[in-house]
Amino acid sequence: MYNQVSFFTRQFGFWICLIIAISACRPVNKKTQYVIGFSQCVGSDLWRKTMLDEMKMELSLHPGADFVYADAEGNSKKQIIQVKNMLEHGIDLLIISPNEAQPLTEIVEQTYNKGIPVIVIDRKTASSLYTAYVGADNYQLGKMAGEYAGTILKGQVNLIEIMGLPGSSPAIERDRGFIDGIKKFSNINIRDKIYGDWLKKNAKEQLLNIKNKLPGTGAVFAHNDVMAAGAREVLNSLKLPRNIKVIGIDALPGTGGGLELVSDKVLDASLLYPTGGKEAIVTAFHILNKEAFSRDNILQSLVIDSTNVQLMKVQWNKINSQQKDIEKQKSLLEEQEAVYNSQQVILNIIVITLVLAVIFGGLAFYFLVENRKVNKSLEAKNTEILSQRNQLIELSIKAEAATEAKLNFFTNISHEFRTPLTLIISPIEDLIKNDKLQALAGRQLQLIHQNTYRLLHLVNQLIDYRKIEYDKQQLQASENNLVVFLKDIVDSFRQYAQKLNVDIQFIPRDKEIKIWFDVNMLDKVFFNLISNAIKFSREKGHIQIKIQQNDGKVQIAISDNGIGLAPDEALRIFDQFYQVDHHDGKGSGIGLSLSKEIVQLHGGAIAVESQKWKGTTFTVSLPLGDAHLQKEQKIEQLLNQSDIVAKSKVYQVEVIKSDQTNSADVFSQPKEYSILIVEDNPELLLYLSEQLAKYYEIFVANNGNNALTEAYEKVPDLIIADVVMPGFSGKVLAEKLKSDLRTSHIPIILLTAQVSVEQQIEGIQSMADLYITKPFNFDYLLANIQNLIRNRVILKEHFTSDISSSEKSQTPNNLDKKFLSDFSGIVEQNLSNEKFNVDDICKVIGISRVQLYRKVKALLGCSITDYILNRRLKKAKYLLGNEGYTIAEITYMVGFSNPNYFATVFKAKYNCTPSEFRKNKVSSG
Repeated sequence: MYNQVSFFTRQFGFWICLIIAISACRPVNKKTQYVIGFSQCVGSDLWRKTMLDEMKMELSLHPGADFVYADAEGNSKKQIIQVKNMLEHGIDLLIISPNEAQPLTEIVEQTYNKGIPVIVIDRKTASSLYTAYVGADNYQLGKMAGEYAGTILKGQVNLIEIMGLPGSSPAIERDRGFIDGIKKFSNINIRDKIYGDWLKKNAKEQLLNIKNKLPGTGAVFAHNDVMAAGAREVLNSLKLPRNIKVIGIDALPGTGGGLELVSDKVLDASLLYPTGGKEAIVTAFHILNKEAFSRDNILQSLVIDSTNVQLMKVQWNKINSQQKDIEKQKSLLEEQEAVYNSQQVILNIIVITLVLAVIFGGLAFYFLVENRKVNKSLEAKNTEILSQRNQLIELSIKAEAATEAKLNFFTNISHEFRTPLTLIISPIEDLIKNDKLQALAGRQLQLIHQNTYRLLHLVNQLIDYRKIEYDKQQLQASENNLVVFLKDIVDSFRQYAQKLNVDIQFIPRDKEIKIWFDVNMLDKVFFNLISNAIKFSREKGHIQIKIQQNDGKVQIAISDNGIGLAPDEALRIFDQFYQVDHHDGKGSGIGLSLSKEIVQLHGGAIAVESQKWKGTTFTVSLPLGDAHLQKEQKIEQLLNQSDIVAKSKVYQVEVIKSDQTNSADVFSQPKEYSILIVEDNPELLLYLSEQLAKYYEIFVANNGNNALTEAYEKVPDLIIADVVMPGFSGKVLAEKLKSDLRTSHIPIILLTAQVSVEQQIEGIQSMADLYITKPFNFDYLLANIQNLIRNRVILKEHFTSDISSSEKSQTPNNLDKKFLSDFSGIVEQNLSNEKFNVDDICKVIGISRVQLYRKVKALLGCSITDYILNRRLKKAKYLLGNEGYTIAEITYMVGFSNPNYFATVFKAKYNCTPSEFRKNKVSSG
C-alpha cells in the first residue's frame, strides 16, 4: 500500500510540475519597481497643486514606480513625522519641499546619511546634505522683480513688500534679491514689509493692519500671486487709485492662476516661478537608474505682463491638451493589456484542464486495478482490528472488576474503621467525665477526643463519597418542613459558635416551607456549610442563614464575614480534593464536592459568592414539589432532632479550637537551652510545646514567615519545623536559616508526613540536621533533640579552648567557620586598641549587637568581652616569654591603659604577676 501511494505521489508531482512549466511559458514584462516619497510642505494652494500635477504627468511615463504623497499642511512637526513614517515603510528616494529651513534640516540629513537619495524642491534646508536641488533661483526672482519695478515705476514711489513664511528659504532669498534689484533705482522707497505666510487671508489681514500707510503707496510687491491678488482686493475695498501697481510671483496657468490674473488686469505683472514637478521626477529616475544628473537644477524665469500673457496662455492650453491625449492613450493601452491578460488566463486554464483530464484518466484506470489489491489488504486489517477490539473489551471488563474490587475493599475497610473509633470515643468520653483524670490529664484526653471525632468525620466523608460517586446512591426523600429541619441544625451549632465568639442568626422568611428531601443526606450539606462558616469566621464574626421561596424554588443562603476566597479559589472550591490555602483550617477537600453531589441529586444547585477578606455566601437552591423525583425515591420519614444533635458533633470538632494558653510556671528555674517549634496544626503545636517546656525554653510559630522572624530575633539553640505549612515550607525555611550567618549554627529537625525515601533525601539536602516522619515517638524525638544540643555543646568547648587556625577547619558548617575566622581576625587586629569594643565588631561583620552576642555564645560558650580579654592575656603571655619588650610596652601592645591594672588581671588569670612569669620563664629556660 505504501508503494502505491509513493508511486501516485511521484506521478502527481511530475504532472503538477509540468503544468506549472506550461503556465510559466507566458512572457512576463518585468518592470523595476521604485518607491518614491514626496513630502509637500503645504498642498492647498494652486502652485503646489500644479507641482503635484506635473509630477503625476511625468510619472505616467514610468509605470514601474510607486508614488507616496504626504501633505504637511504648513506644519513642520507634522512634516517630520510624515517623513519618518515614509522611512519606516521603506522608500527608495525622497522628494521634499521643506516647510521651514531649520526645523527640517535634521530629518533631511538623517535620510541622506541612511543612503536614501534626497531631492529638495522649491525650498532649501540649512544644510548641504542632499542629493539634488530642483527649483528656481529665488534670489534672481526677487532681483528680477526689483529691476522690473524700477523700470515701470516713474517718479518717487512708496512700495510695500508682502513676504512669505518667516524662516522659509524662498521668502528670505526673494526679499534679499528684491532689495538688491531696486538699489539702483533711487526713486523707489520700501515703506513697509509684512508677512503673509504665502496665504491670501493672512496677507489681507496684515495689509488692513497698516491701511493708514496704503494711501500714497505706488506699488505692492508680493512673494506669490495669491498674496498679490489679496492685496488688489484690499486696495479695491479701500477705494484707492487703480493705478497702484501690484506685482506677484508664480504666473501659474489655469483658473485662478497668475496668468489669468495678469490677463484680467488684477495683477500688473507676475514672474514665472516654475514648480519643477516634472524636473524633480526626471532627476529622480536619473538617480535611481544610476544615470548622470545635475545636483543643482535651477529653473529659468521671466516677467509676464500684458505684453506676453496671451502667448503664455496659448502655450499652456496646448500642453494641457497634449497631456490629456497621453492619458487617453495610456487608458486604451491598459484596457488592451487587461484583455490580453484575461485571454492568457483562459488559455492557461484550458491547457491545465486538458492535462488534468489526461492525468486523472490514467490514475482512474490505475486505481481501478489497484483497488482490488487494497480491498483484500483492508479485509485482513479489519479482521485483525476486530480481534484487538475484543481483547480490549475483555481487558476493560477485567479492569472494571478489579477497580470495583478495590472500591469495595476501600468501602469495607472504611466501615471497619467505625467500630474501633466508636470503642475509642465512648471510653474517652467516660474518662473525661472523671474529675480526677480531668485534673491530671484533662488536656490530653480532650486532644484525643477531638481528633477521634475528626478521624470519624473523615471516614464518614469517604464512605458518603463512595456511595454517591460510584454506587450512585438513590434518594430516599420525604416531605418535611425545611425551616424546622434547618433550625435544628443551626441550634446544634449555637453553643460552639458562642465559645468562639461568633454570632449565628437564623432568618426564615416563612414559618413553614415543605419540600421533598432526604433527611439523612441533605443534613450533611448544611452541617458542612455551617461548620465551614464558623471555622473561617473572624473574631466576633457574624453568620446568617436565610431561607426564602422564589420562582418555584427555595433558596438557602449561608453568609459569613470571614476571610473569604480569591476569585480563582472560588472557581475551584467544589472540585474534588481541592483545598484552599488559608489559615490553620485543615480538611480532606471532599466536603464541598460531596455537598454539591448531594444537592444535585435533589435536583438543585449550589453556588458561591466571595470577596477576599470580606466574607463568603453559599446559596443552595432546591426545587419545590416532587416533580423531579421518581416514585421509588419517595418515602415517609419524620425529622428526629436527637439524630441531628448527635451527627453535628462530628462536624463541630472541626470548629473547636484548642486552648493554646501555656500555663508556664513563673517560679520555675530558667532553662539553659531554647527551642523554636514551627507547626501550623495548633493541637500538635500545643502538645509539643507542653512536652518540651519541661526541659527547654520554648518559642512557637505557626508558619514559615513567622518562624524566620522568630529565628532571627530569638536565635534559639534548636528548631523543630513541619515541612508542609503556610508561607513557605520547612525545607525552604531550613535552606534560608542555614544560608544566613546569623542562624547557620542552629540545628534543625524537620517533622513531616512525607515518608518516601526520595522525600527524606530531599529534606536532608535542604541542609536540615534530622528528618523525622509522622507519626513519631516523643521519646525518640526528645533523644534526638538532646543529642543535637549535646554535640553543639562539645563544639563550643572545642572552640573556646583554643581557636587556632588548625582547629577551625574542623567546623562542620562553612558559614560558621567563616564567622569564627572573621571574628577572631578582627579581635587579633585590634588587641592593641584600648577603645576597641563590641560595636566595632558589629560594624565590620554587619550584624546587630544582640545577634552577635547570641552567635558567639552559641559557638564559643562565652561572652565577647571574656573572649577579647582572654586573647589579650594570651598574647601578653607569649610576648613576656618570647620577646624583649618591657612590661609597660607589652601592657599597651595588648590594649591595657594601665600597667597596674594589667598586672592585676594577669595575676588573676595565671596566678603570678607579669614580672614573676618572665622571671620563671627565664630561669626555666
